Amino acid sequence: MSVNFYNTLNHRQEEFIPLKPGKAGLYTCGPTVYNYAHIGNFRCYAFEDILKRTLLFHGYAVRHVMNLTDVDDKTIKGSQAAGKSLEAFTRLYKDAFFADIARLRFLPADVYPAATEHIDDMIAIVRILMDKGIAYQAEDGSVYFSIAKWPQYGQLVNIDPEQMRSGTRVKLDEYAKESVADFALWKAWDEADGEVFWESPWGRGRPGWHLECSAMSSRYLGATFDIHCGGIDNMFPHHEDEIAQSEAANGCRFVNYWLHCAHLVVDGQKMSKSLGNFYTLKDLLDKGYSGREVRWVLIGTHYRQSLNFSFKALDDARAALQRLDTFQARLQENAGNPDGVLTSVQPVLDKAIVEFSAALTDDLNVSAAFAALFDLVREVNRLLDIDILGGNAVRAVQDCLRRMDLVLAVCQPEAGEDQVPAEIQALAEERQAARKAKDFARADALRKTLEDQGWLVEDTPKGPRVLKK
Repeated sequence: MSVNFYNTLNHRQEEFIPLKPGKAGLYTCGPTVYNYAHIGNFRCYAFEDILKRTLLFHGYAVRHVMNLTDVDDKTIKGSQAAGKSLEAFTRLYKDAFFADIARLRFLPADVYPAATEHIDDMIAIVRILMDKGIAYQAEDGSVYFSIAKWPQYGQLVNIDPEQMRSGTRVKLDEYAKESVADFALWKAWDEADGEVFWESPWGRGRPGWHLECSAMSSRYLGATFDIHCGGIDNMFPHHEDEIAQSEAANGCRFVNYWLHCAHLVVDGQKMSKSLGNFYTLKDLLDKGYSGREVRWVLIGTHYRQSLNFSFKALDDARAALQRLDTFQARLQENAGNPDGVLTSVQPVLDKAIVEFSAALTDDLNVSAAFAALFDLVREVNRLLDIDILGGNAVRAVQDCLRRMDLVLAVCQPEAGEDQVPAEIQALAEERQAARKAKDFARADALRKTLEDQGWLVEDTPKGPRVLKK
């Protein structure tokens, strides 16, 4: 089954044909480590995690590189304000990022190159562009890429050449989306940079932000590689500038497939601190939500559609995961049944995997993938209701769920999440004793006490089951 993606570069869905059969080189723009990553950042990283897991699910060996931008305008200003060295300042946010992605169950990249560790690679690219006459050193000492010397500029976002203002220069790492101008490859040192600088053939300075990804991606994936990802806000100028400087320097195509995810909004509004709707993962964990619930929300909307994040969505995620947990608990209760004939369930499993796989190959259609998962849950629950599944059939269902979870990574509860505290279990047993004694008023009161403490009691033919609310 072929895997298909919407390629932003060509504005159409295309079959994924890697440079090397069975292998995929993947570069994802990582965090700028000047602050804690927020849920808007994680929406993008969640899409990239689903992409990577989908490739692995379909048999590709993936080499994944995610950069860490630890030198730019923001990190320098932040370190100065904190009175710390650049390395000490950014280390805090690097460590926090790694802790967050672990809570969100993202597969780690194979390489996390930091910009400050690859300055020589960046200087080498600037030297090539200078030798080719595509870059020049301006009167301020900085080195700029000349868009007038590179007619192919604008291929990702289809910029009208007449809008380009040759000779107009932008030194900032980030600039207005409508600006089309020569961009800085090497930024000459000035007093605002303090102690942050490196020596180069053009004097003291530091690389421009756009140059960092070109240097690190080519270092670890080659001059041409398969897939480059990011948010739509990275398309211009960042990714456009990456393409220009990389292809101008290397004389070959930079990336074959570009995938971009849409923005995250909160309750229909742009996320901002001034609106009070700006959230880090820690903010959500402090409100009692789990990393698994946050992940569910982040992956639940197709990556090219805007994701409307809300606390209702988190509550809905909790309910959906509770349904999954209840189903898996029911499977476990029946796993010890005598083996039987698999024919009752095998067609259900085969259909579920085929539909799940087909959904993912269709440009990561997660809605259809989740539909396949819950169709499986519904059909197997029906078979459990009529008590026809042997232990081997139950184990086959569990194996099918594990295969799906290789991509979704939401089926397994977090450590301790599925454990019932002794005092809660005691209340549940007291309630069961009251029911047996036909003291239904007492049983109802105990059920209410359990609910108030965040637990539900589900009565089953094999006795009560206590579940996290």
